Amino acid sequence: MCGIVGFVDKNSHQDKTKIIKEMADKIIHRGPDGEGYYVDKDVALGHRRLAIIDLKGGAQPIYNETKDLILIFNGEIYNYQELKKELETKGYKFKTKTDSEVLLYGYLEYKEDVCSKLRGMFAFVIYDKKNKVLFGARDHFGMKPFYYYLTKDEFMFSSEIKSFLAHPNFRKEVNTDALKMYLIFQYSVKEETFFKNVFKLKPGHYFIYKDNEFKTKTYFKVSYDKKNSNYQTMKEQLQQVLEDSIKYHQITSDVEVGAYLSGGVDSSYVVSVAKPAKTFSVGFNYEGFDESNLAKDLSQMLNIENYQKKISPEEFFDSLKTVLYHTDEPHANLSTPPLYFLSKLTKEKVKVVLSGEGSDEMFGGYNEYNDPKLLQIYLHFPLFFRSIIRKICKHLPHFPGRNTLIKYGLPFNERYIGHGSFMEEKEANLILANHLKNDETIAEVLDEYYQNVKNCDELTQKMYIDFHFWLPQDILLKADKMSMANSIELRTPLMDKEVFQASRTIPKEFLLKNNETKYIFRDIAKDQIPMDWAKRRKCGFPVPFSKWIREEKFYQRVKKTFNMDFVSHFFDKDYINKLLENHYHQKENNGRKIYNIYCFLLWYEVYFIDN
Repeated sequence: MCGIVGFVDKNSHQDKTKIIKEMADKIIHRGPDGEGYYVDKDVALGHRRLAIIDLKGGAQPIYNETKDLILIFNGEIYNYQELKKELETKGYKFKTKTDSEVLLYGYLEYKEDVCSKLRGMFAFVIYDKKNKVLFGARDHFGMKPFYYYLTKDEFMFSSEIKSFLAHPNFRKEVNTDALKMYLIFQYSVKEETFFKNVFKLKPGHYFIYKDNEFKTKTYFKVSYDKKNSNYQTMKEQLQQVLEDSIKYHQITSDVEVGAYLSGGVDSSYVVSVAKPAKTFSVGFNYEGFDESNLAKDLSQMLNIENYQKKISPEEFFDSLKTVLYHTDEPHANLSTPPLYFLSKLTKEKVKVVLSGEGSDEMFGGYNEYNDPKLLQIYLHFPLFFRSIIRKICKHLPHFPGRNTLIKYGLPFNERYIGHGSFMEEKEANLILANHLKNDETIAEVLDEYYQNVKNCDELTQKMYIDFHFWLPQDILLKADKMSMANSIELRTPLMDKEVFQASRTIPKEFLLKNNETKYIFRDIAKDQIPMDWAKRRKCGFPVPFSKWIREEKFYQRVKKTFNMDFVSHFFDKDYINKLLENHYHQKENNGRKIYNIYCFLLWYEVYFIDN
């Protein structure tokens, strides 16, 4: 696990050498164990190393025998031993024991097709010195980040946007076009980031850069092929795939591997199969917002050491600028700061950690995937009738079920925009400053994705949307950024290529059954962990932010930020202060909206005022 940087420009060799070193230093947290560089008159490549495999021999960049191919790589290839044997039969000789060298010779043998052969998490670039071509790729699901800055005269890339700040030709500008959808989704959803001309390489894509031309191509697409199979047979097959994946993610390391543990089924199952020596948990001293006792209980049952930390509200608020610095873009998932503290706790004991991300998107685990029976009946009413009810309810005071009737008065492709949504376009425009209000709709953002699954059932459509938005741009992003901020490698064995290949065939009735989400996964888990853990309802990572900001000192802290001079460049100050006041006086629950706005403003301070 590491950090990579690079660029193509017309600076001198001497200047390139200085710049690439400064860019790599910006992400030293991704790789404090070593550094390496390649510079010529055209290209500069940099690498920061976190040593996990072949601790002595794995320095990068890595070269082929003739030294005309140069690789910098971030990630882990879990099937590298099998690929190595395959390549050895073709005559390739290896100097190291790393997965990096396997990747390099895999490219030499298979060219672009190497991406489809890799099982793991990765973002890499290979420079073909002879043909002056840069080839790079990002893993199937977006576990490893890859950003690039592209203008008529410049091409830069990095594991993190902050590296670009060290390049003298980088022009730092806010991309306000991203703001409206951020308010709705709580994270940056567009290919162009919150920095103008900085883009994300999409998951499952590779790129070729040659003669100032940048082209991308898809090598992997999420698709489904549901099978009418015997349940017990499918369960046994899936169980074997899951156990194999956890084994691969655990043994592919030359350092100790620990595990994160909450009270949920995902991490509990991973821990019960892997049985690491150490698990790590965080929580809050606040009733209803702490699962760390459940983690401790399970660890004791499995005879595993559990390390814990309780996060105070002061620590939470004090960490936010640091957290937002590491996310690179505004990011308003309340579980991100706790994950930062969890990673910080873990760093004291181990260098690699297993985590349970991915199973909800694979196996239908979110509560939103399982509409209650009464709601399912209501959805059989014609849309025009539900839309009339929606309009009426929007003018009525709050009552139980009001928000549900409003939401389900919309067409499916507008009411389901992903697991983390909580605001409609109209309210986003009310929050925005006048010059930023626009007619952009959620449907415009999601339509091409819905078109790909328009003939599938609603569960499959929801999972597909989350696979392309919530998973890579929220769940996996915060997992990577918060672990790397603390120089540890986070691995997600449930978010694996082979696990996905098994999950894509599972019919709906095996995923949702008896009013239970991810039924087949829970059924497998109950053979490993106590029933209370296997059946526990999904609750995410609860954080009492909404309650904290009804306390005077935290309310005042947010209010101070809401009234800084620059705020009116982005938001209607009167409107956002009214949201805060109504929440503070318990007239409304606006906690999520307030946190969303607050995170953007703190991010702006970090990158455009403090920096």
